[in-house]
Amino acid sequence: MKNLPIGISDFKKLIEKDCYYVDKTLLVKEVIESSADVLLLPRPRRFGKTLNMSMLKCFFEKTEKSNSYLFENTQIWQEETYRELQGQYPVIYLTFKDTKELTWQKTYESLVDLIAKEFRYHTSSINSDVIVEPELALYNNIKNGCATETNYKHSLSLLSELLFRSTGKRVIILIDEYDVPIHAGYVHGYYPEAISFIRSLLSAALKDNSYLEKGILTGILMVAKEGVFSGLNNLSVYTILDAGFQDKFGFTEQEVQKLLQDYQLHTQAAEIQDWYNGYKFGHNTIYNPWSLLWCAANKGLIEPYWVNTSDNELIKNFLAKAGIGFKDDLELLLTGQSVEKVIEKKLVFSEIEADERALWTLLLFTGYLTYQKLELIEGYVHCDLVIPNKEIKFLYKDFLAFFLRIALKSSTSERLLLAIRTGDITTFSILLQEFVANSMSMYDLPAEAPERSYHLFMLGLLVLLSDEYQVKSNRESGYGRYDILLIPRDKTKFGYVIEFKKVIAAQETLEDAAQRALEQIKVKQYVQELRDLGVTNIVLLGIGCKGKELLVIAE
Repeated sequence: MKNLPIGISDFKKLIEKDCYYVDKTLLVKEVIESSADVLLLPRPRRFGKTLNMSMLKCFFEKTEKSNSYLFENTQIWQEETYRELQGQYPVIYLTFKDTKELTWQKTYESLVDLIAKEFRYHTSSINSDVIVEPELALYNNIKNGCATETNYKHSLSLLSELLFRSTGKRVIILIDEYDVPIHAGYVHGYYPEAISFIRSLLSAALKDNSYLEKGILTGILMVAKEGVFSGLNNLSVYTILDAGFQDKFGFTEQEVQKLLQDYQLHTQAAEIQDWYNGYKFGHNTIYNPWSLLWCAANKGLIEPYWVNTSDNELIKNFLAKAGIGFKDDLELLLTGQSVEKVIEKKLVFSEIEADERALWTLLLFTGYLTYQKLELIEGYVHCDLVIPNKEIKFLYKDFLAFFLRIALKSSTSERLLLAIRTGDITTFSILLQEFVANSMSMYDLPAEAPERSYHLFMLGLLVLLSDEYQVKSNRESGYGRYDILLIPRDKTKFGYVIEFKKVIAAQETLEDAAQRALEQIKVKQYVQELRDLGVTNIVLLGIGCKGKELLVIAE
């Protein structure tokens, strides 16, 4: 068995070390056949973007020693028409995957260093006869890292022109993970500076550049804010929702079956599918390649490899701030159901906190959700979204457990579980009040519907109790829709019906509201679902709430 290329994103190194390679070289053919001069191929992180861009560089770039030997056993080498294009172009290649510093100054220095390094790489390719003195001074300043910011914004345009003059061939420009500095800028507070620089760099390199043969960019999203791609009428975007390039990132079912056979893991195929499959790219179902390779390298050990290595801080921040409606939907997702949402192919970061449509878009394109069905309705893309696999479900549960434990303090989590198991309503009431006091602001508890604001707590219960209880909310039972139902998997244990009621009049007390909630449970016969399931020990909880005050009455 060949060594698995764990952490290797350099195509040349991978082939020369004779590592296992899932052949994606037909990406070359699809790139060439595209009529667009510039392609943007957004995919989730760690789905093979950098390796693919490195492969394109090795294929197209004209080098002193031919790279053709790297492709002799690949699929593209069987295509004679495309084989002839190997090593025929000057290539400018930049990857921004590591440009995610805490400040704009550090990020800018990192970008300058990458550009300067690329200029030094091409120095021997620039014919001194085609470069005049002012250009030579500018070239040297950029190469040495001492040019102005404006110079660096227009640097790729200059380099492509000089390479064209020197070789007579138009240039292929490859920019990998173009949006990493933008994401980092949003998280760390230098978003405007990052947007301005990347927009100017891309515009100068890709817009109306007569020395450009092809431009290929990868990233996670198509960032729309302030026109990052403004004026690029030669740009085609192929997201995970589109038909093109479906099988070029991530592993297909056929590729995974071969890998599992090669590494004698075929007996674990079903479990591996549950954990790492489920992403839909166009019409293809795709496995997470990072997790698959780590699983194979660890002889079939199932772990959440991708979620433990990806940068989840941005997602965690948005989930913590999300509104009640989002938390309702997340509960449905965690119980294996789908939610229908409108998805925007272009993301505006500043709208994520104010517009849940932007948040759903972010979760889909970053790989934290996938879609089962896509439909175009009156010009809007509607997707039925689901959690793709157990690895991502683990991530959401981990987030929610983190939030709940922070709110309850870690020492009280076990007390909460014990109170529910044993029917200790006094302790349950105390811990619920503690959660509200520690984690819910008055903003989280709107006056018009405070009883709907406890879903984060109940989602936390879903996590902590998932082995012992099924947690449901807002479902029909008897003659109405209950708020919360805790269904024990062991039918001899306690089952719970929980109803919230807000104080609705100046003269009403918390006890009055709790009694109304309890009465509604009985009148509407919410216990019926538990009885139908054979649960006999049933506890009714009426909870009155007024802002951050609450009272629990049990029966």
